[in-house]
Amino acid sequence: MFAKRQSVLAATAGTPPARIALRDRLVPLGRFLKKPPVAVAGAGLLLLGAAGLFVTVLGDPRAGAPSARVALERQAPAPAPTPTGLEAFSMEAGGLYADLTGETDPALLGEAVITLPDGATVSGDGAPVTAPRVAARPLPAAPIAGLHQPGPDGPLPRIAADVPAQAYARPFQSNGKPRVALIVGGLGLNPTTTRAAIERLPAEVTLSFVPYAEGLQGWIDLARAQGHEVMIEIPMEPTGYPANDPGPYTLLASAEPADIEARLNWLLSRATGYFGVTNYLGDRFLTSEAGMTAFTGVLRQRGVAFLDDGSMSRSRGAWARASANRIIDEQQSPAAIVGQLNALEALAKSRGQALGSGFSYPVTVEAVARWTAGLDARGLQLAPASAMANRPGR
Repeated sequence: MFAKRQSVLAATAGTPPARIALRDRLVPLGRFLKKPPVAVAGAGLLLLGAAGLFVTVLGDPRAGAPSARVALERQAPAPAPTPTGLEAFSMEAGGLYADLTGETDPALLGEAVITLPDGATVSGDGAPVTAPRVAARPLPAAPIAGLHQPGPDGPLPRIAADVPAQAYARPFQSNGKPRVALIVGGLGLNPTTTRAAIERLPAEVTLSFVPYAEGLQGWIDLARAQGHEVMIEIPMEPTGYPANDPGPYTLLASAEPADIEARLNWLLSRATGYFGVTNYLGDRFLTSEAGMTAFTGVLRQRGVAFLDDGSMSRSRGAWARASANRIIDEQQSPAAIVGQLNALEALAKSRGQALGSGFSYPVTVEAVARWTAGLDARGLQLAPASAMANRPGR
């Protein structure tokens, strides 16, 4: 055995070590030596270590270091790509947001500066920190001449040479693709989230405002300047009223038509520039035939559209120009909202159009902003809610 080992040493004297990559099998050492291969009848030792694999041809134990060494390395697998865009948002974005609605001290709220994930910033009191997005197509300032009249509590919409439902809507022209629309509501109460929705969302997204909001006309003017059509939310009696109370001017199922008209006129006179109204709650009010008849009668007289936000559980869409197919943020997590938006997209592709609604939670605004950014590439057209109409097979 000693003589055979010596023959290997003689044959490989002066040969530099060879380095190869391991490809799922071991190959004879002779293939990688510069001199012709020789019969290797010695004892080879295969060393398997945690850091790598090495094959070493040992010389005589009394002859010192081995004469040849081949290192076999296994390349580490490429790391999985890091999720980006909407995928990353659905997985990770929950921690990006603070509960902005929880701050009640105006002084502290005014000092806060909120940075959105795309780098845009707004202040806690709604004042701009960075220049707002400039709308490609601002809507005409409200009120439009002739489309309002004095009322007991403020200006009321009226039909003249044009109809408010048409004049205040965002113009829309179909490009033949399936259309999808979104209403983001609950705006006007929190300055930060209101400004973020106005400046962050595409102009085609319809914005819905709370009638009790302070400075409501200013918010509507800002939204229209950014290209958004707007709506007013009408509080309606829900199941569980009065424990579940939408506010002092809630339309009640048991009310007389005159009372419904008086309350509705107060709500409609809070501002100008809206093309339509949507319900805030109201599943109980919807069961009142007399109440809904009085409600829709006033809207028709004033040329104002009604769109159901999708929360009504009975006779959905029976009274409305359009009804939302999905409420996208009943579960306020990024993954759940993205899932609802993807389902809305699939519905639009199968039926030709779909309408969704959501609340102006920061997580909702961010999800909608990212989701709408790629709609055109995915074969869909983003449309304002005013362009939607109810179709059978909801």
